[in-house]
Amino acid sequence: MLIKGFAFPGSLLSPRFPLPVRFLTVLSLLSVLAAPAWAGSRDGVVSASHPAAAAAGARMLAEGGNAIDAAAAVQFALNVVEPQSSGIGGGGFMLVHLAKSGETFIVDSRERAPAAASADMFAPDGQPLPFPLASTSGLAVGVPGTLRGIDTALGRWGTKKLADTLAPAIELAERGFRVNRFLAADIANDHRRTQIQPETAAIFRPGGVPLAEGDWLVQPDLAKTLRLIATQGTDAFYYGALAEAIVAAQQRARSELGESGQGRMTLADLAQYQAAIRQPLIGQYRGWTLATMPPPSSGGLTVLQMLTLLERYPLGDAAQGYGLGSPKTLHAMIETMRLAFADRATWIGDADTTPVPRKGLLHPDYLAARAALIQPDRRMQTPAAGDPRSWDGTAAGLPKPVPAPEESPHTTHFSIVDRWGNMVSYTSTIEFTWGSGITVPGYGFLLNNQLTDFNFVPAASADDPGANDVAPGKRPRSSMAPTLLLKDGKPVAAYGSPGGATIINSVLNVTLNLIDHGMTMQQAIDAPRLSVTHPTGRLSCEGGAEFMQPGFSLAAQDALRAMGHVGLAESGTEGCQETIGSVQAVVIDHETGNHAGAADRRREGTVVRVRP
Repeated sequence: MLIKGFAFPGSLLSPRFPLPVRFLTVLSLLSVLAAPAWAGSRDGVVSASHPAAAAAGARMLAEGGNAIDAAAAVQFALNVVEPQSSGIGGGGFMLVHLAKSGETFIVDSRERAPAAASADMFAPDGQPLPFPLASTSGLAVGVPGTLRGIDTALGRWGTKKLADTLAPAIELAERGFRVNRFLAADIANDHRRTQIQPETAAIFRPGGVPLAEGDWLVQPDLAKTLRLIATQGTDAFYYGALAEAIVAAQQRARSELGESGQGRMTLADLAQYQAAIRQPLIGQYRGWTLATMPPPSSGGLTVLQMLTLLERYPLGDAAQGYGLGSPKTLHAMIETMRLAFADRATWIGDADTTPVPRKGLLHPDYLAARAALIQPDRRMQTPAAGDPRSWDGTAAGLPKPVPAPEESPHTTHFSIVDRWGNMVSYTSTIEFTWGSGITVPGYGFLLNNQLTDFNFVPAASADDPGANDVAPGKRPRSSMAPTLLLKDGKPVAAYGSPGGATIINSVLNVTLNLIDHGMTMQQAIDAPRLSVTHPTGRLSCEGGAEFMQPGFSLAAQDALRAMGHVGLAESGTEGCQETIGSVQAVVIDHETGNHAGAADRRREGTVVRVRP
C-alpha cells in the first residue's frame, strides 16, 4: 500500500516481482549454494554478501541465539570467505537495536592510530608518500578493533559464548570453501597486494598461481588463530605471542620507503585498545526516522545532511518532473552530494579528539543557506565547505580543506533480525582491498591499512590539528553508515553498504527509493545508483546489469551533460556503467510479524531465513 509517496512497512516486504528464494531449514555451511535475494520468516533472517557467512549467522539463530550472536558468527565467517574485505585485523561499526527496550546503540570498533603516530607521518618531508607504497607498508596499520567490538557486544547483549560464534568460521577455515568469482577477481586484480608479502602470496597465489573461481581454499593458520581465540578469549589477540606477532608484522617496511615505512604500533597500543559504545545520530525525513552513525564516521552526518537538503524537492512526483531517474531528480541528488561532501572533507573526523560541529551541520537554517547555492538547471561551481559554527557554538578555527583520502570500494556489510525483533546492521573493513597486504606470519589473517583514511598532509598547524589529521590514539574518519529506519517509533528496516565514500550515497539512494519512490526493499537495492563523492562533482552511475531496472535513460544522461555535469562519456552514449556498493537489508512488517531480507546482486548477496 502506498500513500503520499511513502512506502508503508508492509510494502517494503512484498516484492512486486517474484524472486527465487533459498530456505535454510537444516543449517550446514557446506550445503549452502549461491542464492537469491528475498526471503521471509518470523524466526529470524540474515542478509550478507556471501552465502556461507549468511549461513553462519542463521546457524546461531536456529540454535536459539539472538541477532548479536548471529552478527559475531557472520563477521568471523566473513574473515574466512571475504578476507580481502574484513576480518579480525580490521575494525568497523555495529548498530544494535534492542526490541524489548526500544534502545539503539553503536559499537565502535574503528581502528586507532598508535601512540607514536604523528600528523606528518605520511608526509615526513612535507610531501605525501605515494599511496600504493604507504598503504602496503606497516605505517598504514591501525590498532585492530574488530575482536574487542564483538566481545563488547556479546558481553552486553549476546546469549552465546564467543567460542560458539567462532565455530562456523573455524569449520570453514579448516574444511575450506570454493572461491567465488568476486574473491577470484580481487586476487587477479590485486594491484600486487597479494604478492608483496610471502605469507599472503602463499595463501592466495600458491606456487605463484592466483586462485581462480571454483578453486578450494583451506586456511589452516587462520583456523588455528580462531581456535586460539575461542579457547583463550579475545585477550589472546591483544596480549602474548599473537600480539607480538602482530607488532612484528607491521614493523615491516616497503624497501622503497626504508625506515619511514615501518609501523608504529606497540604491544601497549594493542593492550590499551577498547571499543566504544555510542548513541546513534537521529534524523527525520518526510515523517520517517533514521538512526545512523555518529563520528568518527562521516556516514550518518552526511546522509542526514543530504536528506534534509533534498526534502525541499518533491522527489517521487513525476508530474512535477521529479520521478525516478528524471533529470531534475538526478540533478538535485548530484548537487546535494557535492555540497555535503565539501562539508564532510572539512568538518568531520574523530569527535573524541577534534570537535565536530554536528548540530550546526544539521541545522535547518544552515542547510537552507547551503541549498540556496543549487541552481535548478545548471551545475554550480565547485562548492567550498560552509561554516556551520554560528549554528553550533563551536569556537574552533576553520580547518584547512584538504583532498579527501583515497578509499577502497571494498569493505563488507550485513544485516540481521531475530525472532524477538532485535536488529543488527554491521559494516566492517580492513580498509583497502587486501588491507595492507600484510598477513601475520603463522596466524593467517591480514592487517588493515586503515591509517591511510587520515589526511596524508596535515590540514592545519600543530595548534589546530584538523578534523582528520593523524594524532595519537585517534580514529580515522570513516564513511560507514549502517542505518536503522523507523516509522512511528517502530523499526522497519536495517541496512547499509560497503564501498568507501560511495557507502554514503548507496544508503542515500536506497532510502530515497524506499520513501520517495515507493519501492520494496529488494527493488530499492536492485535499482541503479548515482554517486558523487567530491565537491568537484565528477559523477558515477550504474547500468548494464539486467536487475538494475529501470536504468538511467540516455535522454536523462544527455540532460545531465547539458547541465554541465562531468564524469559521463560523450553525448548519446551509455555512460552509466559503474558498480556502486552492495546493500544488505532486513525488514520487519509490524502488521503481520513477518521478518524478511533483501540482498544485493552486485556481490553474492544471500538471504537465509530460519524456520522451526
